[in-house]
Amino acid sequence: MRPAATLTALLLVDPTELSTAQKNTLLSLLDDPSPTVRRALRDHLLTLGPAAVRFLRELAVGPHRTHAWHARDYLAEMQLTDPVGEFRVFIRSLNYELETGALLLARTIRPSLDVGHCVAQLDALAARCRELIAEPSGTRDKCRVLNRVLFHEHGFHGNREHYTDPDNSLLDQVLARRTGIPLSLSLVYLLVAARLDLDLEPVGLPGHFMVGCYLEELPFYIDTFEGGHFRTPAEVFLFLRHHQLDPSVADLAPTSVREVLCRACRNLVAHFDSAGDSAHRRLFASFVAEFESTYQGHTA
Repeated sequence: MRPAATLTALLLVDPTELSTAQKNTLLSLLDDPSPTVRRALRDHLLTLGPAAVRFLRELAVGPHRTHAWHARDYLAEMQLTDPVGEFRVFIRSLNYELETGALLLARTIRPSLDVGHCVAQLDALAARCRELIAEPSGTRDKCRVLNRVLFHEHGFHGNREHYTDPDNSLLDQVLARRTGIPLSLSLVYLLVAARLDLDLEPVGLPGHFMVGCYLEELPFYIDTFEGGHFRTPAEVFLFLRHHQLDPSVADLAPTSVREVLCRACRNLVAHFDSAGDSAHRRLFASFVAEFESTYQGHTA
């Protein structure tokens, strides 16, 4: 626990404006686990009013993952959360991080989503992989371990029966139900792989989604919807042609985080439309438009 004098000094600061020093002090207390400190800090943030809300919302969509988690926790405790607004700020920030974006997207549907629990689930999957990885191991062997943990031990699988269920695209629900569509299963794979320092990339193919590894002379691709099946570039082309698609070499390249999250929103537009939920269809269509206009404005 930090010295009480630090918190006392913070509480004596003029609440009408957040100075740089005050922001730094807030940051130093944000992750304090002491219930006493958390209560005092929450009460003080409430006295700061709009200035504190702006500060916390900026942190909630910022690049520092730990600060973002704690900021969202405080906003939730203060009943000041605006998940839709936070996701829009994230889109406009151009500072895209896959895990943060996926969790912010999921919170637009479930504002009370327990971010910490989702993170803990991903951490546990990675910890199990570490138990099974025998070093030194190459990337391909580590991916085989990841396949075993995700698809065999934990039973993650493609939801063929209810493919258009919107929950298939929401990270918290994919972790809870262990089923999803190619993009969301690839997302889980990538987030666990990142914890293992595996350099893998999202690959947004036409009509499908895979995970790519470009570390070897010839890339290989992991089809998470098919239990982690490995595919060569030629096999990916055959797969696409089998589904009446005309592939190009560009299709085999990594996909940006921006496009991954935008594509997730496009999927949800289609899936909410299929479910007859026009309100959520319009919401996610507006997110797609926001991604596209922000990107165009940045590249113009």
